[in-house]
Amino acid sequence: MSGFLFHDVIFGPVRSRRLGLSLGINLLPSHSKYCSFNCIYCECGWTPENMNAVPELPSRELVSQYLEYRLKELVEEDHIPDTLTYAGNGEPTMHPDFAGIVDDTLALRDQYLPGARVAVLSNASMIHEPSVFNALLKLDFNIQKLDAGFEWLFLRINHPVLPVKFNDLIRDLKKFNGKVILQSMFLRGTYQGEVIDNTTGTEVNEWLKHLSGIRPSMVMIYPISRATPVHNLEKISIFELEKIAEKVRDLGIEAKVYS
Repeated sequence: MSGFLFHDVIFGPVRSRRLGLSLGINLLPSHSKYCSFNCIYCECGWTPENMNAVPELPSRELVSQYLEYRLKELVEEDHIPDTLTYAGNGEPTMHPDFAGIVDDTLALRDQYLPGARVAVLSNASMIHEPSVFNALLKLDFNIQKLDAGFEWLFLRINHPVLPVKFNDLIRDLKKFNGKVILQSMFLRGTYQGEVIDNTTGTEVNEWLKHLSGIRPSMVMIYPISRATPVHNLEKISIFELEKIAEKVRDLGIEAKVYS
């Protein structure tokens, strides 16, 4: 499978455009992607077709051991990350022990790096699960995805491979009562003969309506920055993204554009 993959449970720290110096925590397989979405822009490449078989995932105990070892190293090196981030090769909240891993991570953070924040980069597909939802509320940065205003465009951009209803996703994002950051990728191009563009006035206005109901603490707006599995997608200019961000700010919601 083509795409950029992380081959370690703990990786970095790496410089993140959104999270500063970030120590990554990969709860997914080390040599393949495991995700509930098949986004046309994903830097990890396409999601494998067989998602019914759960691959071998790092155990809760192993994640804790690796994380503690790396945190000790970083403290000794005085190389302190700003953020500990669940990211990696797919959707981190699909790990069956995600809630327990969050508790372990927070305890280790408090012990070794009390000034660091804990974040997740998630596609929001698992927030209907109570254990996942409650674990996400414990994080400093609960970052969830919303790339479209209409269900038809959500399906074309994100291509859920597990059953995810767009209206249910919006409903569950509202349940965070603002304790959520939304990340939104803007792009245009074609895929399988269809035009893909979430920057149009109609699309942005519908997306803004959802933001008004969700009331996130912040919206992270960003363009494509790495190679994508669909090769004819256009990187949106910062000028265009700032115009979208201004519309978000007009709603009284903080918005940041990342290049």
